[in-house]
Amino acid sequence: MGLLNFFKTSAPKPLRADLDEAGQKRYHRSLALQSFIAGTLGYSLYYVCRTSLNVMKKPILDSGMLDATQLGIIGSALLFAYAIGKFVNGFLADHSNIKRFMAAGLLVSTLANLTMGVIGLFGSNNAFIGEAVIPSTVVFFIFATMWGINGWSQSMGAAPAIIALSRWFPLSRRGTFYGFFSASHNIGEWLSFIFVGSIVAVSGWQWGFFGAAIAGAIGIIIILFLMHDTPESKGLPSIEVLTGEKVEEKKKDESAGEAQKLALRTPAVWILALASAFMYISRYSLNSWGILFLQEEKGFELADATFIISINALLGIVGTVLAGWMSDVLFKGDRKMPAFVSGIMLSVSYALFVYGGNEYWVNIASMVLFGIAIGVLIAFLGGLMAIDVVPRKATGAALGIVGCASYIAAGIQDVVSGWLIDSNLTESVNELGEVVKHYDFSSAAIFWIGASVVSFLLPILNWGKKVKE
Repeated sequence: MGLLNFFKTSAPKPLRADLDEAGQKRYHRSLALQSFIAGTLGYSLYYVCRTSLNVMKKPILDSGMLDATQLGIIGSALLFAYAIGKFVNGFLADHSNIKRFMAAGLLVSTLANLTMGVIGLFGSNNAFIGEAVIPSTVVFFIFATMWGINGWSQSMGAAPAIIALSRWFPLSRRGTFYGFFSASHNIGEWLSFIFVGSIVAVSGWQWGFFGAAIAGAIGIIIILFLMHDTPESKGLPSIEVLTGEKVEEKKKDESAGEAQKLALRTPAVWILALASAFMYISRYSLNSWGILFLQEEKGFELADATFIISINALLGIVGTVLAGWMSDVLFKGDRKMPAFVSGIMLSVSYALFVYGGNEYWVNIASMVLFGIAIGVLIAFLGGLMAIDVVPRKATGAALGIVGCASYIAAGIQDVVSGWLIDSNLTESVNELGEVVKHYDFSSAAIFWIGASVVSFLLPILNWGKKVKE
């Protein structure tokens, strides 16, 4: 019970007598901005702890310690655990102290990365310890276990950060701030590619995990100092009172449990969850295998491959920021048309990336288009369109449903992609008598692009659905 009480939503405090109405609004704006910054930066650093392994796949394969199928299984362990965790923790987060909930998840994720860095050092030949002292089969088992634990703890990040937006910001500004928050995905991926990638290039793949752990520790500090639970816990009125937002009487008395049951019974949420699932196949296939694809299929060095893939993460920031603002201001809260156009752009960009040749500028151009498109779709299909069609008290539940479907699909993608890549593996002997492995991505590429097409066709079924007031 003590642990449950620790994570329970903060109790309301009496209204602060020293603040008049104007003072309340100033204090609210300050705390809301701090919570927004904490959620955005904190979740960015969550992402560094989640995507660190993607930068290391080529060096790990080259070391011979693990193969592509094993790496696919390890990656899927995170994604499957994350999928289940997104569902469970999305529901729990609606009832939680979001500061403590979010910080606790990042702490576990940080420790998982730290552990894998240590195991990596002792499980491979390296200058630090010399000969490996842990067999590769044991390394595989520990990596899969730790990455699965990391997946569960990662599922404690998004829901609290987005619930902070619901608790601290009015509906009329939700899309704008959600768009800015969704940039955290791309900021985190970009930091992982650049920061962790630089460490791996200089010091070896094992040290990339230590770099991710440092990023996680910084994120924990940011969350603990800047995130706030509810306006009421700070001696302020509710967000509806503070912003003059109209609420129907029946909604005032609706419990979080009732709102969550309504979310489960809403077909539009499940359609969006399925569309997001196919979009996440495309998203995670690029993030998980894109660097390896550029190295094996197009002959790029690690530094160039990492830079090219990082472009999509950086441009995703533009997509997410524009998505929320554009849908609020230009489309008056209607996300359907920009989501449809972005889905088409995603498929075109992926086809350009796979079949557009080896020219440096072509690959960068494909990542520019991919980044903008995926940024919009993460904001819309990945959450905003779902929370638009459910009550505010079911924000975490809607995110849980969409997130669960998305990451189950992403996990299946990692296993299927790894198997497709390994099944098309050929070997040859070079002039030095060394066995050289050649990976063929043609089957995997069809799988990735096909998923992107399905992802923008499914939301058409929701075209007439109205935004929830």
